[in-house]
Amino acid sequence: MGLRPAKTCRDLGKVPWARYSKKKPRKSFVKAMPHLSLNVYMMGQKGSYDTQMDLVAGGDIQLRDNALESARQAANKYLEKVMLNQYFFRILVYPHNVIRENKMIAGAGADRLQKGMRKSFGRSTDRAARIQEGQTVFTIKAKKTNVPQIMEAYRRAKSKLSGNWRIITEACT
Repeated sequence: MGLRPAKTCRDLGKVPWARYSKKKPRKSFVKAMPHLSLNVYMMGQKGSYDTQMDLVAGGDIQLRDNALESARQAANKYLEKVMLNQYFFRILVYPHNVIRENKMIAGAGADRLQKGMRKSFGRSTDRAARIQEGQTVFTIKAKKTNVPQIMEAYRRAKSKLSGNWRIITEACT
């Protein structure tokens, strides 16, 4: 079965479901934690840079880890090609929240096979980051001459993410 559209889990209205214990799994609310597709959080070269540009959320939203990973790949691939490792790119959010899905069967005879909304809690299928308005998701540090390249990288990353986004530029300290 394919991936459900992001509009089904984008809102923050539901109660977060994220309690998982590695030390005492029997105490966990979440028994089976889904695999995380976002694994790299720092890219480029650490160093002294004079400009920092942040991608900031324009509203409350919940983003799945595969959306964050595709945005990271799109931005990082462009920055590696254009700036040749003269930047430091960091992801500042972590997908703690577990998304559940009550799988429904479609087709002939499906009404005999499934129970409908009886016992409809669902199984954990994916993970998401809960992002508040004004929270920074990505940050890139680089030289001041590379600002247009960073803007283009953020444009490519924003096309992979749902919601409204702002780019904030400031001097590094």
